[in-house]
Amino acid sequence: MVLTQQEESLISVVRALPPEEAGKVLNWAHQLADLAGGRTVEWSDSWTDEDLAEATAAAVHRFEDRERKDH
Repeated sequence: MVLTQQEESLISVVRALPPEEAGKVLNWAHQLADLAGGRTVEWSDSWTDEDLAEATAAAVHRFEDRERKDH
């Protein structure tokens, strides 16, 4: 399967989350997919490169904070 750059960015954000939080995001994604009813969701209408960069940075920052607290 070939992923778009945006899909790869979203996956990297989810992977950076703690397992419990990643599960919540994946559950939310499944709910959105159900709402779409098989129609294609055009992410570019909602997520800009800046949005993805901010989400990635926030996820990494949160992950690093939790890692520091756990060690």
